[in-house]
Amino acid sequence: MTLLSNMAKKSFEEALARLEEITAELEDGDLSLEKSLKKFDEGIKLAEYCTTQLAEAKAKVEILLERDGRLESTPFAGADGGDQTVPE
Repeated sequence: MTLLSNMAKKSFEEALARLEEITAELEDGDLSLEKSLKKFDEGIKLAEYCTTQLAEAKAKVEILLERDGRLESTPFAGADGGDQTVPE
């Protein structure tokens, strides 16, 4: 099975957890260059998958919030618009 077909069977949460594992492995620095590149490539594909899943979820939320032919933006409680930076 290819990575893409494996991702199709993963949930967003599973893909995100795997991405976190890959990040930790790369940060450890114990991998060879070849293995690091393979992990990086897998990480990029997982990040793209997660981004797509989030975009689809956002589109579904917008559809659910549509009222009388107009989109009513209703932020989630405590949300700041969703433009948050990831802490390093």
